[in-house]
Amino acid sequence: MQAAQAMTTVHLANRTIVSVSGPDAEHFLQNILTTDLDKLAAGVAKPGALLTPQGKILFDFLISRRGADGFLLDCRTDVADDFVRRIMLYKLRAKVEITKRDQQLVSVSWETDSGASHSDSTRSLSETGLRDLRFPQSNAVYRSCDTALPGTGTEADWAALRVAHGIAESGSDYALGDAFPHDVLLDQMDGVGFKKGCYVGQEVVSRMQHRGTARRRILIVAAEQDLPPAGTDITAGGRSVGTLGTVVGTGGLAIARIDRVKDAVDSGTPLLAGDVGVTLSIPSWAKFSFPQDAANAADA
Repeated sequence: MQAAQAMTTVHLANRTIVSVSGPDAEHFLQNILTTDLDKLAAGVAKPGALLTPQGKILFDFLISRRGADGFLLDCRTDVADDFVRRIMLYKLRAKVEITKRDQQLVSVSWETDSGASHSDSTRSLSETGLRDLRFPQSNAVYRSCDTALPGTGTEADWAALRVAHGIAESGSDYALGDAFPHDVLLDQMDGVGFKKGCYVGQEVVSRMQHRGTARRRILIVAAEQDLPPAGTDITAGGRSVGTLGTVVGTGGLAIARIDRVKDAVDSGTPLLAGDVGVTLSIPSWAKFSFPQDAANAADA
C-alpha cells in the first residue's frame, strides 16, 4: 500500500493528442519539425516544436511513435486546431492522415518518493506509458493517453515538478511566437536536431547554435517568500533581466538574460521579482553555464 502511495498521477485538462499517420508520416514530419525523428525510439515522448521561418516557436509539443508508421503529438488543447491547420499547409501530396483526438485523456505520472520501492503502477507505466524525456531518468515521468489512471494529484503538483526541474511549457512560461528554441532549453533536451536536414526555421536556429549567441534562457527562481504572479519583471538595479513564468509558492521559472543575471551576481546587485528578492539558477541537467565575462557580453 505504501509503495502505491508514492505514485502521483495528474490529469492534464489542457492537453490534446494530434495523430499523424501514413506511409509518408515520418518523412513529412522530419522535414518540418525541430525533433530528429531518426533518434526517436518507441516508448518515449520527446519534446519538439514547429517554428516560424524566423526560427521562433509557433507550436510546442511532445512527440512519440504509434505503430509502424504513426506518430502522436501531445500539444495544448487551446491551440490544437490551429496546430492541425498549420501542419496541413505543409501536407501537399504527402500520404499522411492528420487527425485531432478530441476525447482522449492525457495524464502524467511520477514517483513522489524516490526511496520507495517501485509500485505495480510504476512498473506498468514503464511498460505501457511514454517516458517524458525532458525529465532525468532518476525522476522518471510517464505520460499516458490511452489509460484512464486514477488522479491522485493536482495540476499545481505538476507545475511544482516542472519548476523543480526547469521544464518550461508555452502558455505558462512563454507566448507562442515569442521565443526561440534555445530560450526554453529545447536545444538542451534534444528537442532540436542539429545534425538532421532542413526544417522550418532551421537556418536561424542553427546559426544561434553555432555562434553560441543564446543569451535568454529558462532559469529556476527561488525566494524566501511567495513570488508575485507570472508576467512580473525580474530586475537588477532597476533594469529588467527577465520575466517570471510558472509560479508555485516560493519557486518558479523565468526566461532571463543569463549575461545580465551573471553581471548582477558579480556586482552584488540584488535580483528582484517585483519587490521580492530572488535567486536564479541553471537547471542541474542543463549543459550551458553563465557567461564567464558578463560585463563584456554582447547586448542582444
